[in-house]
Amino acid sequence: MSAAPTSARRNVIVLVMAQAILGAQMPMIFTIGGLAGQSLASNVCFATLPISLIVLGSMLSANPISMLMQRRGRRAGFLVGAAGGALGGAVGAIGLYTASFPIFLLGSLLTGIYMSAQGFYRFAAADTATPEFRPKAISYVMAGGLAAAILGPQLVKATSDAFVIPFLGAYLAVIVLNVAGSALFGLIRIPPPSDASDDPSQGRTRWQLITTPRIAVAVICALVAYALMNLVMTSTPLAVVGCGYTKNDAADIVSAHVLAMFAPSFFTGHLIARFGVERIVTLGMAILTGAGLVALSGVALENFFVALILLGLGWNFGFIGATAMLAAAHTPAERGRMQGLNDLIVFGGVTVASLSSGGLMNCSGGDPVEGWTAVNLAMTPFLVLAFGALLWLVLYERRGGTASA
Repeated sequence: MSAAPTSARRNVIVLVMAQAILGAQMPMIFTIGGLAGQSLASNVCFATLPISLIVLGSMLSANPISMLMQRRGRRAGFLVGAAGGALGGAVGAIGLYTASFPIFLLGSLLTGIYMSAQGFYRFAAADTATPEFRPKAISYVMAGGLAAAILGPQLVKATSDAFVIPFLGAYLAVIVLNVAGSALFGLIRIPPPSDASDDPSQGRTRWQLITTPRIAVAVICALVAYALMNLVMTSTPLAVVGCGYTKNDAADIVSAHVLAMFAPSFFTGHLIARFGVERIVTLGMAILTGAGLVALSGVALENFFVALILLGLGWNFGFIGATAMLAAAHTPAERGRMQGLNDLIVFGGVTVASLSSGGLMNCSGGDPVEGWTAVNLAMTPFLVLAFGALLWLVLYERRGGTASA
């Protein structure tokens, strides 16, 4: 990072720390959310509904948080996100304490506010970066998730059985993470855009942006990478426990998965700079395909580990590549419109994937193996969409189309 401006280096360091500390709540909740939901829901088909509502909350929050950041700056949006995470943890704990599934679901919906704000860490890293440093800045911030991948599952092991009520301690730990981590945002130095309004006359309209070929493909690939990751990962703890393994096995597999999501981030930006963003995104989709094939080949513990590691790697290349593609395709005046619209679309797709995951896992077959097979087969149309979009973009630009067409 030595060649980057001082302000960009400072912001990246702050955002890496935020990703590590506050971000630890996401692997925690994704590890235990489905299991806790299974214990509270009257119908096992709704076991993963808490996770789905987190994603829905993120989708609904994306545009308001983006607009808040456009007008008030990144810090305001990140503080709102941390407050949402703390409130979500508190309401989730109340739901567990009272054995109320609706209250627990409300807590999950509120947690989505944090998940939405966390999604903007990657864009914030690019705000003060030079064009050369931008993909590396995004990549470094995503690498902060490596620490979250270690911290989150270990906190689950340490706290989930700390009280008589299962998982209550983990949700109390989530509150602490949000309160402590929010202090970091006092150190961030990212000015709002010079034109902080969302006046459509400043730059392209939302429709013009989303119909720009390069932007459209970036959004599609980000959606596919995140939706497939969520589709499979949401069901993983249920599949692991359903196949006779333990909750600690599930936590270890999720930990390996999240490590694989973020460990490559130390060099993903360099790979993008060297080989081009299209190649890296395509590689990500190919790795996601491999994850599905490994998962379909058996339910031994090593199959779960390898499939989820590949799932994380594919997500990393696909999602970071798509983010870098998008960040280079709009102006600062357009960022509030485009980034909010991007996350609205991406998390809308992820919400559908998450809602589908529980039904496929618990209600599409006679046993966990058949459910797990259904989950992984459902990856196919998403992958076809992504590969088709990437091929179309390459052919379009070879014929003389431009990114702004």
